[in-house]
Amino acid sequence: MLVDLGERDPVWYPTSSVRTVYRPDAPYMLKLSLALPITNSVRCNLRKELARGVEVHRLLETSLGDDLCARFPSFGIVRDPAWLTVDPPAGRSESGFEVVIRENPWPAETDADAACVAALCAERPDRPGGASRLDEVVRGLAAAQGRPIPEVARDWWDRYLEVVGRPLLWLYAVHGIALEAHQQNSVVVLRDGWPVAYRYRDNQGYYFALSHADRLAALVPNLGAESSTVCDDAVADERFGYYFGINHLLGMIGALGAAGLVDERDLLRDLHAFFTRTAATLPTVPPVISKLLASPRLRCKANLLTRVAGLDELVGPLETQSVYVDIANPIVEAVS
Repeated sequence: MLVDLGERDPVWYPTSSVRTVYRPDAPYMLKLSLALPITNSVRCNLRKELARGVEVHRLLETSLGDDLCARFPSFGIVRDPAWLTVDPPAGRSESGFEVVIRENPWPAETDADAACVAALCAERPDRPGGASRLDEVVRGLAAAQGRPIPEVARDWWDRYLEVVGRPLLWLYAVHGIALEAHQQNSVVVLRDGWPVAYRYRDNQGYYFALSHADRLAALVPNLGAESSTVCDDAVADERFGYYFGINHLLGMIGALGAAGLVDERDLLRDLHAFFTRTAATLPTVPPVISKLLASPRLRCKANLLTRVAGLDELVGPLETQSVYVDIANPIVEAVS
């Protein structure tokens, strides 16, 4: 039996994660289920996602997490170490009341300037000319330093790639863990306008490459048994290439270029140089880097076609949850 208790204090606040609510004085946030389709999926927390959050938390408690923190202290994964629900009706896996307990990296006493990357890049109708916050940050830095805006934009981009890109590529190349690091799942911390730290969030968006599964399972027994996170290397590569390479990085280049801050071709060439530098530091170079550097075509998720096909991205095998199409690789075109 459910009893309506009415509204109660304290107040929880919405975040850019739509379903995640925040309270400044609480050590945890709550990621709630929402039985509405948003971007190709009904946004209810699934049992496999609950298990995935706990599984990743346990993985980060091992030597892997220690190594990641030691190498990249400004990088972190927002953990989902626990969950709550009520027993579902017979024949169902979920009740609709599944709640993820998510750590709060920025409590009230923290003065960090943390921004969701999607919000950072988005045009703001409440600002003069619809300027994005990214636009204002770069122009403000250029004015304060008395330097040309394009020069500052390229410096900002280089710093961003080091803070965000290098740890994500290392984690995938060394441990076979691809993060669904699109802009909405990414939070960057700014200090005096410059990117200094990065946090990834989302218990849905993990892909453990099959070639690394045994080594990961040695750290966390029964890895993937409940979370359905292990997948073929080709799938992990395709998803990481789209979510991080196209959605995140190329999307940010588009935002900087659309704001008139810098020539996008310069940023594409800088991205090519970053991938080349980073590849030289890795023990093995994952195919996704080689494709971004040299392939004339890239695999890109087609959200409209996925919606028209009536697919729910959270249901069914990873290989067939979304529609992917080939697009021209602008990185290759910029350096040709």
